[in-house]
Amino acid sequence: MFGFGKKQSHVIGVDLGNDCLKMAQLANGTEETHLMAGQYVSRPADITPGTARWQRWAIEGLREAAANGNFKGKDVVAALPANDVFIDHLKWPKKFDGRIEDALFAKVRQKLPFEPIEKNTMIKYIPAEQDGLIVLATERTVIDHHLAIYERAGLVIHSIGVWPVALAQCYAQFFGRRKSDLEAVVLLLDIQPECTNMVISRHKNPLYACSVPVGARHLKDEPAVGRLVMELTAGRREFLALYKNVQIERLIFLSGLAVEAEVYRTIAKQLEVQAQMGDCMAAVEIRDPDRFGLERRNGTASWALAFGLSLS
Repeated sequence: MFGFGKKQSHVIGVDLGNDCLKMAQLANGTEETHLMAGQYVSRPADITPGTARWQRWAIEGLREAAANGNFKGKDVVAALPANDVFIDHLKWPKKFDGRIEDALFAKVRQKLPFEPIEKNTMIKYIPAEQDGLIVLATERTVIDHHLAIYERAGLVIHSIGVWPVALAQCYAQFFGRRKSDLEAVVLLLDIQPECTNMVISRHKNPLYACSVPVGARHLKDEPAVGRLVMELTAGRREFLALYKNVQIERLIFLSGLAVEAEVYRTIAKQLEVQAQMGDCMAAVEIRDPDRFGLERRNGTASWALAFGLSLS
């Protein structure tokens, strides 16, 4: 269930984070992609993420959004919050017995931020270039909790998506459509309220991913922006050590106007990478925005993950 999603028409992408819920259903045509349905629900300030009250809020929010949002069907592709997924970058093991997942677990078990018990650990991997692997691990109990939320909300889980793949898919669909983009290596940033998710990708194929615990709510002053740039620089340095002779050509901010434009300019300048805005909501056609209750001008919400999951 913790996988990459399978091709299916018009699945609902669900980005259920600690602070808000975003649901999007896209119809992808040959020339354009339009938003069939979308809903945004903010978490009340008096509810603490991860608690039983948060779970009840998530269930009720999903149920009401699905009922009132004009979605077609109940099949969803969801993603675990980035802070619930451990990520490491390894080379393909030269020798191993049995399943590749078992060999990868043996390599990452000492790094896991939760109790490293194999039967309680779900391991998946994304093949990359130069025999590289993006290894993802999470606790089975975390997956079970999320599956229970969707089941009680009356939704059908098509698959649990992987956020680096979804962000790369979003970029490729909306901002990587030129022939030259197929081989370009780009740095994707999705700034969420509490974290910034970073993916380095060659078109829709992720090569590197990490999540930095500095988000829009922190980026109010220069020291916070400096901390984020320092973490991003460290990630880029690790990537360049893993992939020889690979250069990052562009930086794309997938989160729209989640922060002030000056913050984006500062990040791009300090990283010394040519940058562009990647506002996903502005990239889709919304034929009846009043019916969704969504406004393009609400740039504080990043739709990149929900859109990418719907496209998976």
